[in-house]
Amino acid sequence: MDTAGKPIRCRAAIARVAGEPLVIEDITVDPPNSHEVRIRIICTSLCYSDITFWKMKDFPAVFPRILGHEAIGIVESVGEDVNEVAEGDTVIPYFLPDCAECADCRSKKSNLCSKFPFKVSPWMPRYETSRFTDLNGKTLYHFLSVSSFSQYTVVDIANVVKVDPAIPPNKACLLSCGVSTGVGAAWKTANVEAGSTVAIFGLGSIGLAVAEGARLCGATRIIGVDVNPGKFETGKKFGVTDFVNAKTCGDKSVSEVITEMTGGGADYCFECVGLASLVQEAYACCRQGWGKTIVLGVDKPGSQLSLSSTEVLCSGKILTGSLFGGVKAKSDIPILLKRYVDKELQLDEFVTHEIRFEDINKAFDLLLQGKCLRCVIWMKE
Repeated sequence: MDTAGKPIRCRAAIARVAGEPLVIEDITVDPPNSHEVRIRIICTSLCYSDITFWKMKDFPAVFPRILGHEAIGIVESVGEDVNEVAEGDTVIPYFLPDCAECADCRSKKSNLCSKFPFKVSPWMPRYETSRFTDLNGKTLYHFLSVSSFSQYTVVDIANVVKVDPAIPPNKACLLSCGVSTGVGAAWKTANVEAGSTVAIFGLGSIGLAVAEGARLCGATRIIGVDVNPGKFETGKKFGVTDFVNAKTCGDKSVSEVITEMTGGGADYCFECVGLASLVQEAYACCRQGWGKTIVLGVDKPGSQLSLSSTEVLCSGKILTGSLFGGVKAKSDIPILLKRYVDKELQLDEFVTHEIRFEDINKAFDLLLQGKCLRCVIWMKE
């Protein structure tokens, strides 16, 4: 049946109330507008950002919303002015636009699009409208330009890259957000050098992806910091060589411990938790003169950093954020996929659970309980 240009009825998992289980119900997905594509989602995985906005009660949280932003799918139909992909192509959607037209997207210096500045919007980026309605005709809101907890979704062409369909979708989907963010932070933002020392604050999936990126870059010492000692065994798979338990540092701060371990501080420090206090600890233990501290963790809105002006002036350290790991999706995701195919980049080890779409709330439970890195959700019921 030809569905192009027509609304599609399908199943979606909807967050209707903050913090309450998602509700799977039938919805209507409109056809794509100009510069948009409609995608049949093959599988999606749960990222902690989904949980953050599922729990959040105030704006930019809005309800009812279709969450999910780490996925892979097949193009079902395309709107006007779409030339990059065609019906039947395998694509990865991603949250940070890459329009390929603005000065930022054409530059190698940034992955922040100035045509479509990043924001957590409930709408499609070009039109400030939704493509989703429930069966009562009520609007359902978008999430991070992807909304992959639906069997079909509509995504702007600036948020889609065509990929090799031969790559297992349950592995390729991880590059839609989390693994790309962590690996990219080491590879693109920090430009970690061979032989360098790295400290990673937080060994969740993002922190482990940073370790994987640092390993690929040739770092010889990768120090993992966490409050859960069980994370060290997992971290070893991704190149973590040393572990600091933040709970057992005695009368020393974590930064003091790392500074002593490294004889003056790590070359590169990554904050992957989302706490201003940890950003300050990371900055304190990166080496003077050339140390870089890279912030990946998402702190609560309004959080402030407090740094000594004298230290900033005199230490010569760099502090920078890294949204999506500095990755320019249209050019860098294919590179990362090739590195996976060539058995350089580890993806399989990040997938700890796989479940059916109807069990999607179990994925939330697993992540909240700290029992998984990535739980892949197969969308076919």
